Amino acid sequence: MAGDRPEREIPSTVLAEVADLATPLGPIERLRTSLGFWRLIVLVVLAVAWEGYGRWIGNDLLFPTLGETLSALWDATVSGVLPMRILASLRILVAGYAIGLVAAALFTTIAMSSLVGRAALSTLTAMFNPLPAVALLPLALLWFGLGAPSLIFVIVHSVLWSVSLNAYAGFGAVNQTLRMVGWNLGIRGWRHVALILVPAAFPAILSGLKIGWAFAWRTLIAAELVFGVSSRSGGIGWFIYENRNQLDIASVFAGLLVVIAIGLLIEGLIFRLIERVTIQRWGVGI
Repeated sequence: MAGDRPEREIPSTVLAEVADLATPLGPIERLRTSLGFWRLIVLVVLAVAWEGYGRWIGNDLLFPTLGETLSALWDATVSGVLPMRILASLRILVAGYAIGLVAAALFTTIAMSSLVGRAALSTLTAMFNPLPAVALLPLALLWFGLGAPSLIFVIVHSVLWSVSLNAYAGFGAVNQTLRMVGWNLGIRGWRHVALILVPAAFPAILSGLKIGWAFAWRTLIAAELVFGVSSRSGGIGWFIYENRNQLDIASVFAGLLVVIAIGLLIEGLIFRLIERVTIQRWGVGI
């Protein structure tokens, strides 16, 4: 017939290649395609470069070696000073971050409910989001005194606007068809928000949570470096500041290493776990 197409034969070599692609990867291939493996390689390269440069410069007042830094880290940990500083910082961080998230949820809810709320959120974020939180610390010290409330205040400021902005953008980007599907299924009110809007907007919300966490963490360390809380209750930033005054630079680097390690831990465990049980489970991507 005129409409018939000629048969096409697939060579056996092509079929063999397809079969090879379908074969499960071996342990070496899986390791080579693992992001975690290559991140570990990057860390090892940085550690070797750190140790090599420290030995080459030969001045522990300028740049201690990795070995000297780890030794100072061990001594501060065994003495109990560093764990106490870490707990002090984390307590303030968790309190400020939680209050900031609650405030961001309220702001976003108001913004999604009315035109006045949207105007207020867009105006306030344009005003305060570019404002460094540390710049407010002198006022916070004047209002709340020398203590944890001042640090919590600046952390809330650093978290509130970034999380609100990302959450509002995420809710606004939800497809109208998806909203209508929920309404047609009788999903309305808070169930519509929880079952339709939040899963669809969660990639943007999670991005806001990550940005808010990063802002909160570095704001806390910077505030402790500049003002601290007191010599008895200061956190990691105060630990770095104290040892800098004492010219114990290895301990300064140890404090910086702890700041980096906590950041990697939060990013690699908590936020990855949240992403795995939400975004990957719901089938949406960032």
